[in-house]
Amino acid sequence: MADTLLTVNIEEAGYDGNHAAIKEIEFSVEAGKMTGLIGPNGAGKSTTIKTIMGLLTDMKGTVNFVRPGTHYAYIPEQPVYYETLTLWEHLSLASAVYGMDESVLEREGNALLERFRMTEVKHHLPDGFSKGMRQKMMLMIGFLIRPDIYIVDEPFVGLDPRATNDFLVLLEEERQRGAGVLMCTHVLDTAERICDDFVLLADGRMVVRGKLDDVRGLASLPEGTLFDCFNALT
Repeated sequence: MADTLLTVNIEEAGYDGNHAAIKEIEFSVEAGKMTGLIGPNGAGKSTTIKTIMGLLTDMKGTVNFVRPGTHYAYIPEQPVYYETLTLWEHLSLASAVYGMDESVLEREGNALLERFRMTEVKHHLPDGFSKGMRQKMMLMIGFLIRPDIYIVDEPFVGLDPRATNDFLVLLEEERQRGAGVLMCTHVLDTAERICDDFVLLADGRMVVRGKLDDVRGLASLPEGTLFDCFNALT
């Protein structure tokens, strides 16, 4: 039986009491598995993520992190950082929040800097970074804390091919460790290759959830790609 880390049952949620932005969205995230959250712009993906993280108080339903003390890492599409802190100070701050030993920070932090080829800017401020470098910083912070669940919003935006490969390799290592992943992405060819199952949203509602064959069945495209099915269903 699959080890469920997160269950989501959103009856409705929104930004005020007068209008529900999303309705009837139900899925789970399993240990060692990657669930792709996909849909066109305005489908409700970001609102779903905000609801999962408890940022919307106007919500009917349940979001349950099944294991007591579950930690999750949120990696946003738009990098969020402190202008006065260097890259290394951002990693140090994250390690302090999670009670990480200094020796672990040194080992894991420097390994991530090498992996993403950011060692030379270790003590630089992110204001001078490119969009891709800032995104790498967000990824490093997420991987540093080794959470139970990764919630990743459009991770490929701004990443060059090598950084994308580094990210996917690390994500696969984390899945092997038992972490679950909820990934929101528009890069459907990559999602088709790496995700175990999918949640397709349109107009604030869940259109289909399940493996690729389930999506193909609803789209009546038995040999269709995820991209083909996406277009047919939305």
